[in-house]
Amino acid sequence: MAINLNNPGLSELDELCVQTIRFLSMEGVQAANSGHPGMPMGMAPAAYKLWTNHLKHNPSDPKWINRDRFVLSAGHGSMLLYSLLYLTGYGLTLDDLKNFRQMGSKTPGHPEYEPDLGIEVTTGPLGQGIANAVGMAIAEKNLAARFNKPGFDLFNYNIYSICGDGCLQEGVSGEASSLAGHLGLGNLILIYDDNHITIDGDTSLSFSEDVLKRYEAYGWHVQAVPGDGNDMEAFEKALENAKSESGRPSIIKLRTHIGFGSPTLQDSEKAHGSPLGDDEIKLIKKNYGWDPEKKFFVPEQALEHMRKCVETGKQAQQDWQNIFDKYAGQFADLAEQISQAQAGKLPVDIDAVLPEFDPKTTMATRKASGNVLNAVMPKLPLFMGGSADLTPSNNTWFEGAESFSKDNYLGRYIHYGVREHAMGSIMNGISVSGLTRAYGATFLVFSDYMRPAIRVAALSKYPSVFVFTHDSIGVGEDGPTHQPVEHYAALRAIPNLLVFRPADANETAQTWKYCIENKVPATMFLTRQNLPVLDQDKYGSAKNVEKGAYVLIEEENPDCLLLATGSELQLAVNAHEKLAAEGIKAQVVSMPCWELFEQQPQEYKDSVLPPAVSARVGIEAGIDNGWYKWLGTKGEFVGMNSFGASAPAPLCFEKFGITTENVVAAAKNAMK
Repeated sequence: MAINLNNPGLSELDELCVQTIRFLSMEGVQAANSGHPGMPMGMAPAAYKLWTNHLKHNPSDPKWINRDRFVLSAGHGSMLLYSLLYLTGYGLTLDDLKNFRQMGSKTPGHPEYEPDLGIEVTTGPLGQGIANAVGMAIAEKNLAARFNKPGFDLFNYNIYSICGDGCLQEGVSGEASSLAGHLGLGNLILIYDDNHITIDGDTSLSFSEDVLKRYEAYGWHVQAVPGDGNDMEAFEKALENAKSESGRPSIIKLRTHIGFGSPTLQDSEKAHGSPLGDDEIKLIKKNYGWDPEKKFFVPEQALEHMRKCVETGKQAQQDWQNIFDKYAGQFADLAEQISQAQAGKLPVDIDAVLPEFDPKTTMATRKASGNVLNAVMPKLPLFMGGSADLTPSNNTWFEGAESFSKDNYLGRYIHYGVREHAMGSIMNGISVSGLTRAYGATFLVFSDYMRPAIRVAALSKYPSVFVFTHDSIGVGEDGPTHQPVEHYAALRAIPNLLVFRPADANETAQTWKYCIENKVPATMFLTRQNLPVLDQDKYGSAKNVEKGAYVLIEEENPDCLLLATGSELQLAVNAHEKLAAEGIKAQVVSMPCWELFEQQPQEYKDSVLPPAVSARVGIEAGIDNGWYKWLGTKGEFVGMNSFGASAPAPLCFEKFGITTENVVAAAKNAMK
């Protein structure tokens, strides 16, 4: 059936397997009448050889912790991944391939994080996958440094990522690759599908740099495979070279042809993002000696050959388990750490180490966060922290922390440099590695630079913790370029994302407790300026942060409700006192996390925000988007409706009317 094209390194059986991958990929796209067939057709030989000869994986246990990781950064070529997962024995069926891009299928248009099926990360937004792979490589290096002992290489996996021209044009890939080279991540291998085509046409329209020279400048090991992407002898030699390169990450360039084998569409942008058409597919099949009328046909010998990955993987994992069992006999404490982490258990009771702050003091919530990290992180050895060149401002360093570097992979603190987007995406890679988790920080206004990574984390439910300090016009003199006003609303608009804005030091501590104990994507907004620490004996307990909102000052049959987050909660407390002096009962509500409050039973929500009380005031140093969900038609809002100004923080709050006096006036107006 299969025609042996005499490509170096490919036997006739290999050719049959490669063609099977190509036809499954193009037919999946054709059945959906939507998708990207060209990339899988060009990359099929390299992907086949990687998955069957080099990738250490166990289809029977996709989450084996010492497996090699595979990231399809060029996620539009998802049918390549789905075909490989089916053929090598993961949980996909042929029917799943036939249901490509259909509602509820296991084969969506771009790969979506599903570790039980062997899909390591969500890809599609180009460049994200490369940065995720860098995070995975960092995690492996840290695990190896922490747990490996002489004669016991428990962690020695590689990270492979296939990318395309689009991935390498996106800025996030450059940021991440620069850091990977600096860190000397020799366990990272990037395979560059250099097919010269993007949606607009030939890449020469917009992309003419020498990619390998750029990566050489980053400090990477670079190789180019000659030919048309079918010389697997040369490709496998390059892979072996890359695997033996321990001190630098590697990039291998393959000059492939998009839509390979298509008589009319090879090397055309038309093969990139559109089905080839039934007639074209039949013609390709005929040219390869296949029956043109058979769809989704899988030759028995091809399936049998590729399914050998199942037994090979089981044996590899069993060999590893034997090593681990011996390791556990000699290093019981370390083995227990690994087992606990696999089971999702924390090695410490967070309540036992969480600090509680004195209500007689004032403290910026960024400083309170730093104090929490000093108390908690030494007890959580598999958490990795970091900052995008703002460590002293973000207060994200913790006592005893060592910097992660190519000279010290045991370090748990990553200096990301001024690379916010890469930081977010790398954090996601760390947090999906199975044992490790990541937090990272910058100023809130720069969340704009990392929003794509935050969005993917929320979409995929990666347990990354994004820490944002300098959370309002309280930044002061740095001015409107550094003062976030729309950012609360922008991040709250992302589904699945928890957005915390704690009002004092104790709420900050409880925010960290929630984020550590619950593996969810979360952000926290922290102040630069000092805030009073609220007396929990006098007011509601900060432990109620876990409910998202709670009554701070309760009134029986209140006349109005004052709702606030963050630093503005103190304005609500002050306004309560002034209103009380006038005989007006104002119930004060702290709302540190809207999303958690939404999840509470209606009875609890009604106890916090009594439906009968329509006079409500929302107080927050940001725009009002989203607030009227809580305020109703009679509600008033005290906050921002413009950008900020360059002036000391107290003058900024006064200029923009975010004051106790205006809260009092708004309450009276709402009661009319």
